[in-house]
Amino acid sequence: MTRVEEVVSQKELKRVFSIRLRVFVREQGVPEEIELDRDDQRATHLVARIRGRAVGTARVVVKNGRAKIGRMAVLKSHRGKGAGKALLKRAIEFARKSTVKTIYLHAQIPVIGFYEKMGFHCVGRVFKEAGIPHRKMVFSHIANRSFGTHQPAARPGQPRGRDHRPRKRATAKSIRHV
Repeated sequence: MTRVEEVVSQKELKRVFSIRLRVFVREQGVPEEIELDRDDQRATHLVARIRGRAVGTARVVVKNGRAKIGRMAVLKSHRGKGAGKALLKRAIEFARKSTVKTIYLHAQIPVIGFYEKMGFHCVGRVFKEAGIPHRKMVFSHIANRSFGTHQPAARPGQPRGRDHRPRKRATAKSIRHV
């Protein structure tokens, strides 16, 4: 079982940074000077543990009524075991308790489906961050306490819902004012 906790000590923070360096710098080729940034000082860092071993991390930066979830990383040997899902749920819970109006993240293209299943939807175009294609994603259920079972919205022209009537699609602007 995965346990997720807030990082409270410098020792734990070093462990979190070590996971990020393994995943982003070594695996994905992100320059170290980009990976560790100013937001690390003001962020709340989370660590995922499986059987007591730190296997994943995420951070939440709250600023101006918005929460950005970022630096989601799980060690390669522990992917697909629920650590990422547990981290994201805890990050969302933390952001909600901070009473933000918007929760968003920048998702690498291959993992967009993971975030969609957790209630996020894409906004805007593909952009590069640290040389890697990303999409901005916004959490769709900020006012709804249940999440993790979200079904992606139908594409334009496809039936929506059981009665096939078009539904108003949520936008970042409409979510911000919920």
